[in-house]
Amino acid sequence: MTAPYLGVETVDNSITTRFAPSPTGLLHRGHAASAMAAWRLARAAGGRFILRIEDIDSTRCRPEFESAILADLAWLGLDWDGPVWRQSERTPVYRAALDRLIEMGLAYPCFCTRADIAAAASAPHGPEGPVYPGTCRSLDAATRACRLAAEPAAWRLDVAAALARSGPLRWHDATQGWQRVAVAEGDFVIARRDIGTAYALAVVVDDAAQGVTDVVRGQDLFTATHGQRLLQALLGLPTPRYHHHPLLLGADGRRLAKRDAGETLAALRAKGVTPAEILAST
Repeated sequence: MTAPYLGVETVDNSITTRFAPSPTGLLHRGHAASAMAAWRLARAAGGRFILRIEDIDSTRCRPEFESAILADLAWLGLDWDGPVWRQSERTPVYRAALDRLIEMGLAYPCFCTRADIAAAASAPHGPEGPVYPGTCRSLDAATRACRLAAEPAAWRLDVAAALARSGPLRWHDATQGWQRVAVAEGDFVIARRDIGTAYALAVVVDDAAQGVTDVVRGQDLFTATHGQRLLQALLGLPTPRYHHHPLLLGADGRRLAKRDAGETLAALRAKGVTPAEILAST
């Protein structure tokens, strides 16, 4: 049975992969490699390949970048099944999932800024930077209510309490095998103060709602999967199989980013590079 906060009534159990870019810039060769890998996996199995636009960050997403994404995928010859989903249209669904975690006593409001966290003497550092020291986790109910009435807050998952509730968890990666959940980032954000949700929460809700069985994405998101697996367990959502692939690197040895203008698909297309050449290099 589908959880009520998914926003759907049925989930397709056949193989389904997805490409879920954020329209915050132009796609580059690395995006093409990831999209192609997901497309090939679905098509080889006779399954579904879907497109989702992850545009929850209204401060950075632009309509012109979404149009460019659609143009790039069409140029590459990639097709997808069903309508394009946009996260900006699903805010109530994410709020319902957040409310469920709050009701379970596993989420708490956080009023700290990035500067506050960086300045905390007790904040250890993980692979992604300072680990949140849990400053707001210990606020009493009256203080929380007072501050919530006066200022915006993010919401964080109480990871220790969540793991105590879920028990030991695992997830599987196609290249690195079974992984035991260990959330190194501490109490991570599940709803930003400015947009009402966060990637970690929205992605697990949407993957479940769209029946995604296999997630193909870059190695840079490997560690984030631990927290997402935990959210899946708490919300009663299925866990996809994961396929984390190596990142494409530029001439300077660094991973490609949207700031690398010369590596965008639009720039390569303008230089006369063909889709076959792009796909052959992936």
